[in-house]
Amino acid sequence: MIDTSTSLGKGMISIYKNYDHLRISGYMQPQFQWATGKGVGVYQGGDFPKQSDNRFMFRRGRIRFDYEHYNKQNLPTLQFVFQFDGTERGVNIRDFWGRLFDGKWDVMSLTMGMFARPFGFEVNYSSGDREAPERGRMSQILMKTERDLGAMVSWAPRKKSHPLSFLKVDVGLFNGQGLAGPEDYDSHKDLIARVAMKPTALNRQKWLLSVGASILYGGLEQFTPVVYRMQKTGQFYKDSSDANIGLIAPRHYYGGDAQFVIPNAKGSTQFRAEYIRGTQSSTRNSTETPGEIPMIDDVFAPLAIRNFDGAYLNFLQHLGSEKHQLVLKYDWYDPNTRVKGKQIGKDGLNLTAADIRFDTFGAGYVYYFNEHMKATLWFDRIWNESTSLDGFTGDVDDNVFTCRLQYRF
Repeated sequence: MIDTSTSLGKGMISIYKNYDHLRISGYMQPQFQWATGKGVGVYQGGDFPKQSDNRFMFRRGRIRFDYEHYNKQNLPTLQFVFQFDGTERGVNIRDFWGRLFDGKWDVMSLTMGMFARPFGFEVNYSSGDREAPERGRMSQILMKTERDLGAMVSWAPRKKSHPLSFLKVDVGLFNGQGLAGPEDYDSHKDLIARVAMKPTALNRQKWLLSVGASILYGGLEQFTPVVYRMQKTGQFYKDSSDANIGLIAPRHYYGGDAQFVIPNAKGSTQFRAEYIRGTQSSTRNSTETPGEIPMIDDVFAPLAIRNFDGAYLNFLQHLGSEKHQLVLKYDWYDPNTRVKGKQIGKDGLNLTAADIRFDTFGAGYVYYFNEHMKATLWFDRIWNESTSLDGFTGDVDDNVFTCRLQYRF
């Protein structure tokens, strides 16, 4: 109860009215992991220490502030979000953006700042909601840290009476390097767009289907005359033309995704799938988008252009109760679709470990204590293709078991 007859009470009610749409939320994910080999480099939470095959760690520790302002018709006019991540490895910004809604038709919005790239489903699916401990290798490599600095226009009718209320369209321009680097190192921007159908009931049993299509059209400026291009023969061709300096090496991604939900008496059965293919420009030793200009001994390093593809398939099933859930996931990422197996490592082809395809099968059990806490037991079986490259002539021993608790408020 606030006594508005006093100056203190009047001040408190003014603060309440101004901040009644402020929301603070967060979660933390302490976990224990065990790997089948020491010092393995994995996409299950980062590389293990060189002489270690097990560890306790904080995978994520997020705190998020949301503020929304509404007009007299109770429609949103402004949204502001600030989120940071704190672990034993340090504190970093994860989201820092504002969104302006159109106040007339209630269908458009403009977002600017640091936020998740509008590409695909998995990149935008929150780590606090996701059933698997980590995103797939493909998502982590192509969209490292998921977020980038930019501006985005969205078209998404918020009134259910609108004939196209089931549709959402996002189009944005972004720096390109995301949180992988401290600043934009070239003048080229990435255009990212996504068209999605929101979850739509297919029948009276309320089976739900949602689908989406995404495109990223961007690239990296070439600061050296040397660029490696893949040939149909499976060989990297070294192009050393001076005309290459200042040209844009392409980063072109094309993706499609779908999610299908069948309600059960208690819980649901879910299927999710996503496929991405395209052209990636990075270096010979990595297919991640560089966070900074690639350098070797203080000299600009040449870029390498590859064709890639990858996908994931998810199956989720509640086990007679919403508290118990089985999760199965298969994903692959082939960073260079023009080479296979024993070609990698052969003399004269200029191929490296960055050209190796990896397949991962993950299986886990999730127990939901309540809306604020869940436990995950998960095992990832990882295969790499056999090559002629030292250290990768057979399957590397890099499988990982994860036991995680998540606390949420």
